[in-house]
Amino acid sequence: MLTVAQILHRAAERLAAAGIDTARLDARLLLGEVLSLEPRAVFSRPQWEPSAAERERFDALLQRRLAREPMSHLLGRRGFWTLELKVTADTLDPRPDTETVIEAVLDGLPERERPRRILDLGTGTGCILLALLAELGGATGLGIDKSPAALAVARANADSLGLAERAAFHLGDWGAGLEERFQVIVSNPPYIPDGDIDGLEPEVALFEPRLALAGGPDGLDCYRALAPQIARLLAPGGVAVLEVGMGQAGAVAGLLAAAGLTLGGVRRDLGGVERCVVASL
Repeated sequence: MLTVAQILHRAAERLAAAGIDTARLDARLLLGEVLSLEPRAVFSRPQWEPSAAERERFDALLQRRLAREPMSHLLGRRGFWTLELKVTADTLDPRPDTETVIEAVLDGLPERERPRRILDLGTGTGCILLALLAELGGATGLGIDKSPAALAVARANADSLGLAERAAFHLGDWGAGLEERFQVIVSNPPYIPDGDIDGLEPEVALFEPRLALAGGPDGLDCYRALAPQIARLLAPGGVAVLEVGMGQAGAVAGLLAAAGLTLGGVRRDLGGVERCVVASL
């Protein structure tokens, strides 16, 4: 029988040998999941001997992680902003960089309890819309996505967070067919150049949906479609915030300006990368 300490040590060695930088953390998270313990509580029981069934379940999860399946897929959840969200293979894994979009919107909105309508184009897990609704008590929102499976995840997240009454999710192609105007429009569209996807880390290239990654030959196809639609759907005095990839801020700003929007600046993420473009009407 192996103890918790032995299991963690062996698993971390195997994960590190597979080139996973977060080997020790991943091993602890997976074992905590199997044992129904908080990750830090795993360390409090180093001599505990998990059952054969628990070891079998852990080994199955470990094999999937060694194949570079994302931790969020193995655990079925991911932390984002102040929320814990359901994540599946049908959705883009919410990333800390995207929290820059939330910050940019909130910084430009006084009176957070004021009624507002928010539109999230390409909502995925619903992470951006739901984070904003959690902060803006008077707001309601609409999330659009072309993936029915992603919309099912977004609706489940809204339900679990108690935000279902203020969040609607519809199948659609960006803003096509919408007539309503919104005070806030946000989007994290696919922006990876098609030819670059296979060179990304395996967790992304092998396991995340191409629909949520591929931005065309230069990564800007979605912004070309979005710019005129945002100009049409944004209410006067409203704010639009779009996440962009590294080196894309200038080109995206140009597309928004050409559509008649007024640029409000570029926001950098914690790594110093220009991560989102702000515009208004």
